[in-house]
Amino acid sequence: MSDLLLYVLIIGALAFAVSSWWGVRSLKALHARSAVREDAHAHGLEHQRVAVVLNPIKAKSPEARAAIQRACLTAGWEAPRFFETTLEDPGHSQARAALEYGADVVLVGGGDGTVRVVAESLAHTGVAMGLVPLGTGNLLARNVDLDVYDLHGNIQTALFGHQRYIDTARMGIENSQTGRSSSHAFLVIAGIGMDAEVVGDTNDGLKRAVGWLAYTEAGVRHLQGRRKKVSISLDDQPEQARKIRSVLFANCGLVPGGIDLIPQAMIDDGMLDVVVMSPRSAVGWLAMYTKILFKHKRHLPVMSVYRSGKVVIKCPEPMPTQLDGDTSGEATKVTVQVDPRSLLIRVRAMPGINAGGSRS
Repeated sequence: MSDLLLYVLIIGALAFAVSSWWGVRSLKALHARSAVREDAHAHGLEHQRVAVVLNPIKAKSPEARAAIQRACLTAGWEAPRFFETTLEDPGHSQARAALEYGADVVLVGGGDGTVRVVAESLAHTGVAMGLVPLGTGNLLARNVDLDVYDLHGNIQTALFGHQRYIDTARMGIENSQTGRSSSHAFLVIAGIGMDAEVVGDTNDGLKRAVGWLAYTEAGVRHLQGRRKKVSISLDDQPEQARKIRSVLFANCGLVPGGIDLIPQAMIDDGMLDVVVMSPRSAVGWLAMYTKILFKHKRHLPVMSVYRSGKVVIKCPEPMPTQLDGDTSGEATKVTVQVDPRSLLIRVRAMPGINAGGSRS
């Protein structure tokens, strides 16, 4: 890559970051389309037993704790039960404890990682999950149209809002060189290749200082790199041989910065939107960036989008993976499959209708 073109890309990325920051702040992360197909419904519960899985290291966790306690007290319910995550356990045992407690709703106060881990335990239980976004990306909250800057509004939604079923997805990760294998749920976007490299190489200090904008800096540093050979199979069809930089598996398509990465992606359609990215140069990345930013419908050879319920990718050499913005190890094979309508979540009530389902 020439120095001139690299400088142009860096300047463009910075301009995008500034404009995205301003747009998100001024519009409060609202976007022009819904990521869901079906209407939400009232939960119909007058009294609720509330459990909270809380990441205590998040800056606003004390404020969130106090606000949840006040809301439950005002409603006349018993005090909420709090289960704090730890470095060793990001929410697995805490979510199980919340279910054993008999919670009617489990609020999740934390970032995308905490939400993902708790959702894995709540899937197929019929127990609703309420989102209290305290992280950097807050990807699921953005895709179900919550205002990630309104802490108290999100607590009200988590306790008193409507609810809907959404899809989750699962990625099986195998590494033939180490013999390791694992399987994890995700809610928004998983990936293999460059996107996982960026996630793993984002500066933590910069992330704390400027939030999701830190990914832009890491992305520019990883623009250079060679494409790698993989085979891709969709819905158990014959394998396709491809050279790729990255493959994304999207349950829904809105990402920080107000960018609608995959405009057709829906979170409750029983399908994954698979994005295969294979640019050879900075020009290819620039073309992809332009297509995504301006939602051009013209096909790009370096960017293909498929819809599938199951995807299998095999690669001769290990490649990094990520789940909703968390690194998840290297793989020589990933198997990704959607789990339709498996998770019940709380969302904002329709105007003019209260949580009990009657018109106000």
